[in-house]
Amino acid sequence: MAKRGKLFVLTGPSGAGKGTILEHILKAAPNLFLSVSATTRAPRAGEQEGIHYFFLSREAFEERVKQGDFLEYAEYVGNYYGTLEKPVDERLDEGYDVILEIEVQGAMQIHQKRPDAVLVFVAPPSMEELSRRLYGRGTEDAQERERRLQTAEHEMTYKDSFDYIVTNEVLERAVGDLLAIFRAERCRNNPRQIQGEGNTQC
Repeated sequence: MAKRGKLFVLTGPSGAGKGTILEHILKAAPNLFLSVSATTRAPRAGEQEGIHYFFLSREAFEERVKQGDFLEYAEYVGNYYGTLEKPVDERLDEGYDVILEIEVQGAMQIHQKRPDAVLVFVAPPSMEELSRRLYGRGTEDAQERERRLQTAEHEMTYKDSFDYIVTNEVLERAVGDLLAIFRAERCRNNPRQIQGEGNTQC
């Protein structure tokens, strides 16, 4: 039987660069499985069902909440986001490490329900830079950007509750920091001592 994988949670304010960091991480970590979240928001240009999100109606999402299907869920700027529990546990049981890219509210739920999960907060170098990134990506109108910035200010107050904080100022450095976290946590989970040396490798 394969050794059970480890659950990682990646979160942070909208515009902090979680998605971009994660794209690089997935290329460098083949044993890492990205959990696909469900959401009630409309698909953005280029997003595909089952790849980027499972797109559900509000009624369907709330019904699945009642059925207890979600490992975590949260309402964020008017839409639900959540992680279905069954596919996550199936991958963990197969020996894959699983990463959730979720909202801060959901990460706090994971912290309560799965205390063995590793929580990583991706922070922007400043709120000014976060505002610039949200404006530059052009996926929200001015009102939506303002809502996201207000939410981000609130979310930043939670960062010290996380196991790790990665500041995304330089992308390559942030990716390297996150890969180092994964390696360290895998070593914690299953260390192998190298004969004749004082360190461990995994």
